[in-house]
Amino acid sequence: MVSKVAIGPQGPELSELVQGYWRLAEWGMTPQQRLSFLKQHIDLGITTVDHADIYGQYECEQLFGEALKLDPSVREQIEIVTKCDINLCGEKNPQRKVNHYDTSSAHIIESVNNSLSRLGVDQIDLLLIHRPDLLMDADEVAEVFADLHKVGKVKHFGVSNFTPSQFELLQSRVHKPLVTNQVEINPLNFEVAHDGTLDHLQMKRIRPMAWSCLAGGEIFAGQTDQAKRVRAELEAIRDEIGAATIDQVIYAWVRRLPSNPLAIIGSGKIERVESAVASLAFELTREQWYRVWVASKGHGVA
Repeated sequence: MVSKVAIGPQGPELSELVQGYWRLAEWGMTPQQRLSFLKQHIDLGITTVDHADIYGQYECEQLFGEALKLDPSVREQIEIVTKCDINLCGEKNPQRKVNHYDTSSAHIIESVNNSLSRLGVDQIDLLLIHRPDLLMDADEVAEVFADLHKVGKVKHFGVSNFTPSQFELLQSRVHKPLVTNQVEINPLNFEVAHDGTLDHLQMKRIRPMAWSCLAGGEIFAGQTDQAKRVRAELEAIRDEIGAATIDQVIYAWVRRLPSNPLAIIGSGKIERVESAVASLAFELTREQWYRVWVASKGHGVA
């Protein structure tokens, strides 16, 4: 069973594993099947769901909302995370000439209102700025955050893919502390463990959210030397610890980081979700963790 954990000193309690819905539009589920899947992972203790306004070309939140509408009582059992600030080109926005970021107050308000409407809810539990916007006016963002919280549309705020300095800039302006930084962490790409991002969060006692823990499937099917080395090492460790799959070793590897990341699961198959939950029973030794590091880097630590 997955437990609830405090994500930071002043942050909300989220489930220690998070169900990601960025591929919901690809799962081919009916509204009833979506609701059944949601209830299944809630029963496992995974109560936090991760969204973004742009997922599925702006359709995933709507699909999720259709499922919630079938049983509105489920809303009280979950914590909804969503994101804003990426503007995508496409059929829905023919006037746009290039994908870009927008942290203006007008865009954040519009995005939040759209997310609330698509999800069919009155409040977002945690809103994240999706990507660092080089034109971000921290005072403007802080002001709109305060307004959204005051009117009850958003409970908590955080960021995604921010550097420590970008995090601190916004933190220095907001009235309500940022509660997380959602970043990529997997055995093929864990630069955040080296560039100060995870150190910064550990210093603040803030738990990151880890996206793309399985590297988008590259670990399982990739033919690069790096992917092959990592796959072989994960298989060896799987045998040693008695895990059923290398997925479980990967989740254990991510969770071994002292910043205590909340791993986001990307699969719409409940069997894969159950496997991720089972990974909570495993803990890697320091040497096992570094064996994956060495396999990924292609060289030793010294």
